[in-house]
Amino acid sequence: MAQQHLDPTDPTTAGPVTADALADYLRAQATEFLRALRLHRETGPGSAAPGEEPVDAARALRHAARRITGTLHTFRPLLDPTWAEAMHPELAWLSGTLAREHAYAARLNRLLQALQRLSGTPALPTQQTTTVPSRPAPAPAAASRTAPAVGSRSAGADPVPRKAEPATGGPRTHPAAPPDRANLTLGAAKAGALLERQLTLARTRAHSAALQALGSSRFHAVADNVAVLASEVPLTPAAASPTTPTDLRPLALAAHDRLCDAVTALPLLTAGHPYNAEALIHGLSADPAPHPQDAPWHHVRLLLRLRRYALEVIEGDEAWVDVRMLAAGAALNRHRDASEAAAAAAAAARTPRIAPATAYALGVLHADQRHEVEAARFAFQQSWEKKAMSTR
Repeated sequence: MAQQHLDPTDPTTAGPVTADALADYLRAQATEFLRALRLHRETGPGSAAPGEEPVDAARALRHAARRITGTLHTFRPLLDPTWAEAMHPELAWLSGTLAREHAYAARLNRLLQALQRLSGTPALPTQQTTTVPSRPAPAPAAASRTAPAVGSRSAGADPVPRKAEPATGGPRTHPAAPPDRANLTLGAAKAGALLERQLTLARTRAHSAALQALGSSRFHAVADNVAVLASEVPLTPAAASPTTPTDLRPLALAAHDRLCDAVTALPLLTAGHPYNAEALIHGLSADPAPHPQDAPWHHVRLLLRLRRYALEVIEGDEAWVDVRMLAAGAALNRHRDASEAAAAAAAAARTPRIAPATAYALGVLHADQRHEVEAARFAFQQSWEKKAMSTR
């Protein structure tokens, strides 16, 4: 079936796209930025707790700043170089500062859910619900010296509800839990509490940093430049010339080629297997440095975003939605979230003087998130291979 939309990977499918499309896109994103800034000022920055204040306004500010930054990066040859070099780092600083608070909140939620899934019990004591048995019975002395109960179930108990058993003359007993599951249940609550303290503190600091940034003279200078951009886009004389219009498609194609080259450098053959044990060797070590395999995947995620923004510039409001590329982007987002969550679990495990059961639970949590990283790489490999096959 013939392609109905402009595609930067095939510049011959349609005529040239002039710099007017670039100017329209930048003006539209600058307008979105100013609209989000007005919403942020109307809601009041100090009227709510961290993360509950104008979340929609902060998200809209971040999205508009990222799109302007990505567009400046891809189409820089058509823009005034002095202006672009000054605006790019400032907008990148703003979007990064506004993103940290949401990232810490999402990371904490992800880790607590993983702890609950791994241990079969709520990760935090405040989330527990106590169930009173209908016929209480004293626990045996041997059981009292084993793993205590966390939440509404005993340590290591099967999380699947059991059918009621007929009453007998003595207390009801269950098979003993495996030692590793008992240790995980023991440390899950303390590990969750430790992660909540550390990540909540980081989130509060990120919230304060965002408020400070939005009230700084640096941000006001950025906002003033964006306000000017909403009415006037500083194109180069060659790009603004009406006699020799400049085509945007080669620059968009270059962005696509950079993405393909970066994907080619990835170990997709290894990622094609659902379980990659070799990738866990570094992650399970005591080295606090970032995982060496993660950086190329994060770079591909950035290039995929730049390609999407370039497509938006070329096609405008009728941008072609590629389901396979959306699936690839979602896989890379999961990869980023899981790798950062694993790093947070490892950092918490290096806290001095924590209980062995807590350290054990954090180690299991770290390994679980590294497995999630491998699963995300496998999902990206599947999506990208489908995309490659569809273009042959």
